[in-house]
Amino acid sequence: MSTFLNVELSALGQRWIGPTPEVERLAEAMVQDTRLPLPLARLLVARGVSPTEAAGFLDPQLRDLLPDPRRLKDMDKAAARFLRAVKGRERIAVFGDYDVDGGASAALILTWLRLMGREATLYIPDRIDEGYGPNVPAMSGLAAAHDLILCVDCGTLSHEAIAAAKGADVVILDHHLGAETLPPALAVVNPNRQDEDGSLGHLCAASVVFLMLVEANRLMRGEGAQGPDLMAMLDLVALATVADVAPLVGVNRALVRQGLKVLARRDRVGLRALADVARMDQAPTPYHLGFLLGPRVNAGGRIGASDLGARLLATDDPHEAGALAERLDVLNTERREIEARVRDAAMEQAEARGLDAPLVWAAGEGWHPGVVGIVAARLKEATHRPAVVIGLDGTIGKGSGRSVTGIDLGAAVHRLAGEGHLEKGGGHRMAAGLTVRQDRLEAAMERLAELLARQGAGTPGPRDLRIDGLLMPQAITPALVEEIEKAGPFGQGAPAPRFAIPAATITHSGRIGTNHLRVTLSDGLSARVEGICFGGCDTALGPLLQAQAGRRLHLAGRIELNTFGGRTRVQMRIEDAAPA
Repeated sequence: MSTFLNVELSALGQRWIGPTPEVERLAEAMVQDTRLPLPLARLLVARGVSPTEAAGFLDPQLRDLLPDPRRLKDMDKAAARFLRAVKGRERIAVFGDYDVDGGASAALILTWLRLMGREATLYIPDRIDEGYGPNVPAMSGLAAAHDLILCVDCGTLSHEAIAAAKGADVVILDHHLGAETLPPALAVVNPNRQDEDGSLGHLCAASVVFLMLVEANRLMRGEGAQGPDLMAMLDLVALATVADVAPLVGVNRALVRQGLKVLARRDRVGLRALADVARMDQAPTPYHLGFLLGPRVNAGGRIGASDLGARLLATDDPHEAGALAERLDVLNTERREIEARVRDAAMEQAEARGLDAPLVWAAGEGWHPGVVGIVAARLKEATHRPAVVIGLDGTIGKGSGRSVTGIDLGAAVHRLAGEGHLEKGGGHRMAAGLTVRQDRLEAAMERLAELLARQGAGTPGPRDLRIDGLLMPQAITPALVEEIEKAGPFGQGAPAPRFAIPAATITHSGRIGTNHLRVTLSDGLSARVEGICFGGCDTALGPLLQAQAGRRLHLAGRIELNTFGGRTRVQMRIEDAAPA
């Protein structure tokens, strides 16, 4: 495979790979057929979009992409039982996970019920005392006081706990990988059940809940009744999809795109309050969902009261929303401080163990279980390897893992649990959770590394950095960025396009904060582009960008619009560089 701009080894140790000749040929043809800009045409071709499909892809309509909810097994039973409980004024409980997806899933149901003049009991387990998912005491207690329990973003592997809900019906709305046998619930709606075809396996739990509500509304229309406006609830689905790192492809892309429009209206008091404490002053993007709102919603489940996030997302009281948002913002600051301490210790341990293995892992006594998932993500980002971080509490360790594209961590952890190496474990392709005995820790991680290596994790040699094409500084305009944004939203599974600027000169560089760099790029003539390199001072990019003094560099990164002080300018988010 030939390299792009002959970059065999960049400043960050990467080999640049550009569009294939076939992509270039098809992109040129698409330009002729559609009059779209060539950089956008390259992106569409690389994602399998034909010229006849281009217009529909750039303007996706949810009505065209939303699947029939009844494609999912047990959906008919779940929606019918839910409606029967609503019409019969039965006592309903919602048992949710303590993360964004669980909180948003619960809030969808609570909002729908409130609009129907009904209420439900919200139950979010304590992360420390109860752990993830349904447990026997909680389910037996809820069953004693309720007729129907909806388990959202959890429950698929909770056989004993579901069996303990005697006297109540249980409906599970989940997306985590299922086992060969299902728990004894009335309905288990999960696109990742082993008897599903997997075509909807990319949905998060909130999307599964949304589909159940779509089916409930359909059943109501068949009876001559009108259900709540579901389009107004897509802000919750978008938040959950991005925060749970679900791929932004197919219907997910349409859900997030429409959800961002709903979020921009600022109608949901909880998200409005959270956006204000997060100082969001722009139209929302996936970045805001994943890095500003999501972490704050998660903060309660990580280090505070587990139900704070779900309560914020579900409330219609502005005063309660303001108080909850402030509390979550404070907890998020505390979470960052705890995370920093654990991250430093975990990285030191992982480096001592070696960062070139198929699996990077670390474990420590007293590491807060609420931050091990975030730290695992940081290790994954730093090493480009699947990572697992485990907090030990005596003889038991509870951990979380994050994966890289192409490596199914959830399946490997599920197998590990089936082989008896773990007390329990499960998840999905990109994330997993596990519980392991300390005396089996080393053997379990060794076996997990072996399973991941079989999938190709840790393959030696320089990493490939995919480049979507070449751009000259004079071509980088606000109009071009706006055209490319039509192919979004960008995120997991659908990354923003990465372009290379060849032989650019750095005419100015300066630090921002402690470790970021802002630079001015020039083509040597009249065209200039602002560039920003986040965290550049912590990597080999910093010295390279600061010490060029007129020498030319190839630069790779994303182009975006930066609005500051009332002015909107184009900038390049620099991700790599190499001497020209």
